Amino acid sequence: MTDSAIHVVIHGRVQGVGYRAWTEHKAKLRGLSGWVRNRRDGTVDAVFAGPADSVDAMVADCQRGPRASAVERVEQRAASAEERPQAGTEFEFRPTV
Repeated sequence: MTDSAIHVVIHGRVQGVGYRAWTEHKAKLRGLSGWVRNRRDGTVDAVFAGPADSVDAMVADCQRGPRASAVERVEQRAASAEERPQAGTEFEFRPTV
């Protein structure tokens, strides 16, 4: 299976509703590495790295989000070299930017 690394920005009611914790939980269940963080503009962004089918499924999950969220849209693009997690790292929270 081909590895993939996708950067997403999630818009809507996605802060203060457990979105980051939900994302971390789902990503770990799928065996993905990467990170998630809040942004000061009210969005959440994340990078998911791992098998392409697992990454695609995670991006689809982000379009729904946890129960208390109201996702308006999810932007996605290939993760840059700087955004990609180092091999063997776990999924993590990052500080707000």
